Amino acid sequence: MDPEIISVNGADIPRNSRTTLDLPVARLYTHSQVAMPVQVVRGKKPGPALFVSAAIHGDELNGVEIIRRLLNLPALKRLSGTLFAIPIVNVYGFIQQSRYLPDRRDLNRSFPGYERGSLAARVAHQFMSEIVEQSTHGIDLHTGAIHRSNLPQIRANIDDPQTADLAHIFGVPVILNADLRDNSLREAAAEYGIPMLLYEAGEALRFDEVSIRAGLKGIVNVMRHLNMLPASRRKAKREHKPLYARASSWVRAPAGGILRAIVPLGGSVEKDQLLGILSDPFGEHEIEIHTPCDGIVIGRTNLPLANEGDALFHIARYRKLEAVTARVEEFTEQHQPDTNPDSPPDAEPPIV
Repeated sequence: MDPEIISVNGADIPRNSRTTLDLPVARLYTHSQVAMPVQVVRGKKPGPALFVSAAIHGDELNGVEIIRRLLNLPALKRLSGTLFAIPIVNVYGFIQQSRYLPDRRDLNRSFPGYERGSLAARVAHQFMSEIVEQSTHGIDLHTGAIHRSNLPQIRANIDDPQTADLAHIFGVPVILNADLRDNSLREAAAEYGIPMLLYEAGEALRFDEVSIRAGLKGIVNVMRHLNMLPASRRKAKREHKPLYARASSWVRAPAGGILRAIVPLGGSVEKDQLLGILSDPFGEHEIEIHTPCDGIVIGRTNLPLANEGDALFHIARYRKLEAVTARVEEFTEQHQPDTNPDSPPDAEPPIV
């Protein structure tokens, strides 16, 4: 699926070209047109068509920077196939620094959309019809919610062999088997037989250099695997057998209080281990928070103030805890700005 000429919003895009265009979405009540920025990079040779998208939730920023760095890679001059780069899908939320659209709908629960539906449905329909339906593979970039950080991780349907293969190739230590959620982009892509990964890393409204570097490297790994980019000249490292987490658990606040977290993001925990302590402002009433299972902390709140029922820690369940703990430590060290010899060359300093 890589014709000589593809069309996006009526613009014909031939092979061996790079085109930036604005995909119109809907006008504001001020009469100003809102448009989704898209860049299409096409190689000389035919190949897969990969879409890489970010900011479906408008306050999730790491993916925007990942795509910027991806589009500046010199290796794209030797691209085979087509790259659809969409750094800001939810333009409305991005401008307002909000997860949602102005109608308060979650865009990632509005696919495949409908051209005469709600604003969220119309944005989803436009994205599906112009981008996703012309793709063979997809990678969608996310972060944790506001005041919540996620360890770099891939969420995918690992029961699909193609998707599981891409998840392993991406190269993060945590791969979480995630069912297809109703009306999500992943579900809509699956309806078209498109293998798709969801990369989660970092926190909303923040840049995180480790998450950005890992995301960029993961996308390049996938593109090399699909023969969209030439193989690396560096000696390949020994591949680890993938360690999939088929389940995860949220640990929630049993009561309102001020949290003193003890276990960091990426920390390994054993069942019944102490994660943190909730207390009132006087310290007269304290509640210990324990983990329900063995695993890795793949998400946690950064806000010490907790209401009853708030999500505090996200634990990915692992049986081979020692193996995944070692990989998380190796991964974090490898992607630190000053110590990673394998990241693509950057002509700019890391974000701190």
